[in-house]
Amino acid sequence: MTATSRDIAAVRRFNRFYTRQIGVLRRNYLDSPYSLGEMRVLYELAHGGARTASDIGRALDLDAGYLSRVLRNFEKRGLITRKTSSDDARASHLALTARGAKLFAPFEQRSQAQVGGMLGKLPAAEQAKLVAAMATIERLLDGKSAAAEESSYILRAPRHGDLGWIVARHGELYAQEYGWTEPFEGLCAQIVADFANNFDPKLERCWIAEMNGENVGCVMLVKDAEPSVARIRLLLVDPKARGLKLGARLVEECIAFARAAGYRKITLWTHSVLTAARRIYEKAGFKLTRSEPRHSWSKDVVAEFWDLEL
Repeated sequence: MTATSRDIAAVRRFNRFYTRQIGVLRRNYLDSPYSLGEMRVLYELAHGGARTASDIGRALDLDAGYLSRVLRNFEKRGLITRKTSSDDARASHLALTARGAKLFAPFEQRSQAQVGGMLGKLPAAEQAKLVAAMATIERLLDGKSAAAEESSYILRAPRHGDLGWIVARHGELYAQEYGWTEPFEGLCAQIVADFANNFDPKLERCWIAEMNGENVGCVMLVKDAEPSVARIRLLLVDPKARGLKLGARLVEECIAFARAAGYRKITLWTHSVLTAARRIYEKAGFKLTRSEPRHSWSKDVVAEFWDLEL
C-alpha cells in the first residue's frame, strides 16, 4: 500500500529528531576520534568476536569500499588483527586487539550513560512505552515477528479502567482502519456495559493482553440468549502486538474456558472485511453459517455469523 505524504513526513520528522537526540550527525561520535560508522564497526568487533569483513558489511549494510578503508585504518593503528580463515584462505577473521578493546571500552560506557540519561528523564511507565514503541518499529521494519511470541505479553483479568479502554480502543482503531463511525463505539459500550452489569463468573470471562505494561488486546466470552451457547465478543489486537499470534491465543482461551464451563457451542458475529480475525476463527474450527450485506457505521459491510460445535 502506498504511503501517504503525511506519513512520509512524519517518519522523516522522527528521523531528524532522533538523530539530533543521540548526536549521530556530529563529526566525532560520543566525542571520540571516530565517526558513527567507525564506532559501529568497533562495536561489532567488540560484541561479535572474530568476524570477517563480509560479516560486518552485512550486519551494518556498509559499502565494501568504505568498510575496507576503515579496517585498514584500524589495522594501521593497532586496533584490530587479521587471521586467515582455516576454512577459506580468501577470508580473514578480524578481532580487536587489547589496545582496541581498551580504546573502545570508555566509549561503550559513555553510550550506555547517554541512553540511560535519556531514559532517566522519564517515569518508569513512560520508559516502558518508549522501549515498546522502539521494539514495534524494529519488528515492523525488519519484517520479522518477535523471537519469543507468547513470552512478550501476558493475559490477565480486567482491572479498573480496562473496560473503558476496550470501548475507546475499539472506537479509535476501527475508525482509523475501516472508517467505521457512530454508532459503532456506542455498540461496543453497550456490550461492555452488559458484561459489567450482568457478569456471571462461572460462565463468562474477559481477558486483557498486556505487553510492557500497556494494554494491547482483549476478548470477551459471554452467555448467549440460547442456553448452552457462548458468544465471543470484542476481539481486538492492537497494531503494536500484531504478528505475535495474540489473536489466536485469545480465541484459544475462549474455547478452553467454554469447554470447561460446559458450553456445547460458541457463536460469534464478525464482518468479511476483518480478514485477520476470520482467518483466526477458521483455523480454530469455526464454520461460517450465514452472511448478509448491511449498511452499518457509514459503510457497506457484509455481516457474518460463525459457529463452533464443542
